[in-house]
Parts: sequence; structure tokens; C-alpha cells
Amino acid sequence: MDAVFGTRQFRNELVWHYRTFHGQVKAYFPKKHDILLLYTKTQQWTFNRLFDEQYEDTIDYQRWNKYLVRGNVIVGANMPMQDSRFRRFYRRWVREHGREPGPDDVVYVVEGQAVDTVWDLKAVDPKDKSRLGYPTQKPEALLERIIKASSNEGDLVLDPFCGCGTTIAVAERLKRPWIGIDITQAAIRTIKERLADMFADQVTYRVIGEPVSMPDAEALAKQDPFQFQWWALGLVGARPAEGKKGSDKGIDGRLYFHDEPEGGKTKQVILSVKGGHTSVAHVHELRGVMEREQAEMGVLISMAEPTQPMRSDAASSGFYDSPGWNTRHPRLQILTVEELLGGKTIDMPAVAQQRATFKKAPRAKGEGPEQLGLEN
Repeated sequence: MDAVFGTRQFRNELVWHYRTFHGQVKAYFPKKHDILLLYTKTQQWTFNRLFDEQYEDTIDYQRWNKYLVRGNVIVGANMPMQDSRFRRFYRRWVREHGREPGPDDVVYVVEGQAVDTVWDLKAVDPKDKSRLGYPTQKPEALLERIIKASSNEGDLVLDPFCGCGTTIAVAERLKRPWIGIDITQAAIRTIKERLADMFADQVTYRVIGEPVSMPDAEALAKQDPFQFQWWALGLVGARPAEGKKGSDKGIDGRLYFHDEPEGGKTKQVILSVKGGHTSVAHVHELRGVMEREQAEMGVLISMAEPTQPMRSDAASSGFYDSPGWNTRHPRLQILTVEELLGGKTIDMPAVAQQRATFKKAPRAKGEGPEQLGLEN
């Protein structure tokens, strides 16, 4: 940070303190904080003071007489003028409305204790609905505080290591244009799913660097086979297999679906991705994995065009009959990358029944989990 911004641009060291379960830690103090460093690009920067309403019990409410309502302050025409903050917000109201407030007017005054360099904010609970399965996922309240303090509506927000997209989601909700960068195709797919879940079709963006043609896909497969796998799985909405590289036991990804009444079994599609030469042996391998995992269906995604023996062997696996939809689907399918880029999809029970592949991000509501007042 010193090398990028310069030592004279350092402003604050912030402590994000959180409480999570730490088990029986006996040899050292449990680690319950992260450090955030605040730098600025120049000697002039945007900074909005924040007030934390969780400390509102420390305020002397008698000072504000009958005009105070806990949380935000509501005052009428006879606003007491003893306090500088009251005068400041009073003048702002007059500027915005061009007149003095009357008996029926409402003036909102930010109240609470100013946020300092120690932030007590909850981490993302493992059982929280907002958790997307990303190990380093940060709470939206943390990014909301950072973005509100450091920018105004319309200011550009950049996260060069955006992971599961918390910064992007919060910036979108707070009406800031954004740029997110990540090295993994898995992260890009997670962010796409998150934006779709939170904002439906109300957000527009474009992805730069993602393969959109066969030459792009071939280049990615040659450069980084694992990134190619994750990208290919994203074309069909599949979750990459968990575990370390090389330990997937023949499984590159999974799709889960429900096609039975409420409470019925969650079913799965096993996926294998091949960026190079393929043969009948790969079809046999996938069939064996399906049997071992007791998967209802299997899909081989291939860069190369499959041979006729491969297609015949896949067809010999028979069909999966969906009890809920009364539909029939090839149990083992082969799809090429070219076909997927052309819009072809897996022949499986209706998409509306796929509910367990990715954890869903909650829809965006209002201004988010932490409501803070702003003061320029």
C-alpha cells in the first residue's frame, strides 16, 4: 500500500472486530479481528462522517425536548438551536426547501455516536442465508460502511480482488457504478448468480476477458485447464467440485435438482469437463462415477467433437424418467463447448426445479443491513 499510494497518503488503521464460534482455544487468544488500511490517492479525498445508532443510549435525550424521536430526530418549527449539529441540519433543510420549517414539516437529523476506528460488525454466520459458500466472504454491512464513508452516489467503486462480489452487490445497491476483478472463473460465475438473485434484471454489466468463442475457449484451456473447467461448468450453471486440484475423484462439477413433491430427494447431475482429446474411456469413467455417486444423470463437456463410439456408448446408458414432470431425459449426455456457446443446454428436468445447485443471495432491499446517517 505504501508503494502504490505513498506513505504520506496513509490516513487510518481500522479494526474490524467480530464474534464467531472459536471452539476450545487454549494456547492463545482467539483471533477475532481484521485490519483495514485507509489510504487516499491525493491530499484531497471524499470522506463522509458516519454515525452508529447502536450507541444511541449514550445520548442525553432530554436536551432535545419533545422534538426528538429515538434513532432519527424529528423536529418542528420551534427547533432548539443550542447544538451545532442541529443548526447545521436546520440550515440544510432551509436551503433545500427555500423556507423555514412549519408546524407540520419534518426535519430528519442524523443522530448517534460518530463511527471511530474500531468497527464492531458481525461476520457472515455459516448458517446465514446470505452465505454463498465462499470462504472469505465479508458481510455486506462492512462494505456498506466503507463505501458510504468513501464515496457518494455516482462515484466509481473498484474491487480488484472481488471474490464472491460483496463489494459489487453493495455498490449496486448504493447507486455507485462499479468495476470488479477476479482471477477465477468460479468467482465470476458466483457474482453473476448473486446479481441475478439480488437485482433480477434491474442491473446491467459486461464481462471482459470471459471466453465468447471457440478460439477464446481453446486459449483458456491451454493456458489454465482448471479455469477452463470452471468456465465450462458456468455455461450450464453447475457448481465446481469442492476440494483441492487433482482430488476431484472424476467429478469436475455438480448440478442439483428437485423433481418430486415437497420434501422429496435432492437429485444430482455429475459433470466431467475435457479440454483436450476425448475417447470412449472417458465415457466409461463418467458412467462409473455416476454409479459410485448414485447420480441420476451425467454430462461430459468436451472441447473436441465426440466420436460415434462415444455417442453410442453414452446412448446405451438409457434414460432418466422424472417422476414429477413425467419427462424422459438421456441419462448420460455429451455436449461440446461449441454447442454450449451456441445455446444448447443439458436435457434435464425443468430449470424451475433446480433449487439446490447454488445458494441464493437475498433480494436487495432498501439501503441494506446497516442504516447509517451521513454527514459531509
